[in-house]
Amino acid sequence: MGAAGRDFHNFNTLLRNNEEYEVVAFTATQIPGIANRAYPPELSGSLYPNGIPIRPEEELGKLIDEHQVEEVVFSYSDVSYDYVLERGAIVERHGAEFILPDAEDTMLESSKPIVSVGAVRTGSGKSPTTRRIARILIDKGKKVVVVRHPMPYGDLKKQIVQRFEMVEDLDKHDCTIEEREEYGPLIRKGIVVYAGVDYELILREAEKEADIVIWDGGNNDYPFFKSNLHIVIADALRPGHELTYYPSKVNVRLANVVIINKVDEADPDDIRTVEENVRSLNSKAKIMKAKLNVVVQDGDEIEGKRVLAIEDGPTLTHGDMKFGAAVVAARKYKASELIDPTPYAVGSIKKTLERYGLDNLLPAMGYGDEQIEELEETINASDCDIVLSATPADLSRLLKADKPVLKIGYELVELEEPGLEGLLRDL
Repeated sequence: MGAAGRDFHNFNTLLRNNEEYEVVAFTATQIPGIANRAYPPELSGSLYPNGIPIRPEEELGKLIDEHQVEEVVFSYSDVSYDYVLERGAIVERHGAEFILPDAEDTMLESSKPIVSVGAVRTGSGKSPTTRRIARILIDKGKKVVVVRHPMPYGDLKKQIVQRFEMVEDLDKHDCTIEEREEYGPLIRKGIVVYAGVDYELILREAEKEADIVIWDGGNNDYPFFKSNLHIVIADALRPGHELTYYPSKVNVRLANVVIINKVDEADPDDIRTVEENVRSLNSKAKIMKAKLNVVVQDGDEIEGKRVLAIEDGPTLTHGDMKFGAAVVAARKYKASELIDPTPYAVGSIKKTLERYGLDNLLPAMGYGDEQIEELEETINASDCDIVLSATPADLSRLLKADKPVLKIGYELVELEEPGLEGLLRDL
């Protein structure tokens, strides 16, 4: 059971060449348009010369019955433990065993030092942390390569190993908005990024050109690589999620360092709750506090304006956040109003707003050409003076807005010593 990422990796590392098992299907959820494909023979190996079908998760019970399935391996992240138990109940009701793989069994070893970045929820601040770590190491003369958690939502045969060095590579690989959000800011800083499907091959390629490899995690998943320094970001605005979302507890228990982020926006009691929860899971981890600085060029243009706030998509959807950097910037620079895009939304964008109960902001959804067109139509129909775009993706390469778009960025700022530079110096 997966969402086009951890599921493929678990298969590759545990089952691909294992003759004791027959894998009859993957199921897919969370991401639109990733089911009804096949895991191709180029990836599935000699035991599966015709590949393996990928079916919607809604067919789970039917697949178990049809194929007399004995084991179902749960292989995706950023879902509540209640959700995991509900899926386990479905599996067991159909007579199969529900499996959660052991984290270390799927971790690959590297010949180079690995710094890994994870989180307790999507949208906690992994990406600015990765950028900060990369900058520190580059300034010390190290050659850094970032390997990003997978997002293979297209033709899997073309995505086995992907290398991104220039912004044009995003177009070459036909990247979704979500992929551009993660790869683009690193590429623009001159950092090579690898991603894809087969992380054994990806790691070996990255090792050829790196002194240090940074693992940039996705959602709240734990690393695919064995790490020399594992840094986990906890979110002070979502206290308790470090205990109630899978596999957050695994990530925290593996951590050498836990950064409690967004403390400038959070209630002091919530900060204390997160710290106590982290210590209950991992008494040995070093705990640091940090904030995200919102970076706006020409912030004075926001004052008094009616604003459409565009935020990172996954943060608002399965990340459960109700605001991001664009909303923070609108408040900071005294926008007169955050407009509600719901009346102007079309197609899948409208459905996303309704499904996740979002108003007064717009998630940057764009998993295919049709959805990008719907996003463009929604933006252009919205009755506002200015658009604040806090998605790290460069929307100007994908769509044409008929109103001014102001780019919003954010940077991690450590608030306690020794800071990331001190931790990396020890490494």
